[in-house]
Amino acid sequence: MSITISVLLENRPNPNAKNLLRAKAGLSLLIQDERDSILFDTGPDDSFLHNAGLMGIDLTSLTATVLSHGHYDHCGGVPWLPEKCRIICHPQVASERYAAVRFSGYTARIKKLSLNNDYSRYGMEYSSTPLHIGERFMWSGEIPVAKPHAYGVIGSKNTKVDYVNDEGVLIYKSDRGLVIFIGCGHRGLIDIVRHCQRITGINHVHALFGGFHLRCASPHKLWAVRQFLHNLKPDNIMGCHCTGKWGNLWLPEAVSPSTGDVYVLG
Repeated sequence: MSITISVLLENRPNPNAKNLLRAKAGLSLLIQDERDSILFDTGPDDSFLHNAGLMGIDLTSLTATVLSHGHYDHCGGVPWLPEKCRIICHPQVASERYAAVRFSGYTARIKKLSLNNDYSRYGMEYSSTPLHIGERFMWSGEIPVAKPHAYGVIGSKNTKVDYVNDEGVLIYKSDRGLVIFIGCGHRGLIDIVRHCQRITGINHVHALFGGFHLRCASPHKLWAVRQFLHNLKPDNIMGCHCTGKWGNLWLPEAVSPSTGDVYVLG
């Protein structure tokens, strides 16, 4: 059974696609097989819906929408989803969060990274543990990391460090191995893959698709990721969004999806 992946929104436009497509910092993918249709992230606004219309894609019969985490560039399009639609995500997706710097014991909030979405309008399924979606799709739940990286703070008062604990990934169990859809890779590509292998019992990875958060990574981290992927031997590496040109340079035989692209994986 094959899956079709439509890139409804990504940072870069496809130069060969319709020039009316919007490309913005963010990510939104539509993943379909013969039975299910999953919207993975919504980007920062209604651009995913605008682009879907231009691409001739109908989003009215989704099995579910999966939100990888609560940053605005992944869940900002939620207000444009139909009321009562099924949304699967981590219980902390609505946490108030900020980019921040810390000096002399003082934390300065720089930029708000979350939005005040009204999730009460939707059929919410909060889960911090793995959850099956249809026959082959699966929500990873929270991804354990021994030494997580901090990305700003949570809360406007009495702030605490944000390790993006709410980040999860969408897994598709194909006949050729796992296809793992990653929103931003804050929890680390290596830990994400190992978690997916552990909860599914499937070791071979057919494809890694999405944001790997490598655009500003150090050569030391990038070399570790490269060596991991060399040993993992996935059939396809498709890094976009926060993977960046710098990150993709280090990924063996990587493809860089852009807004308007459509892929079919067997």
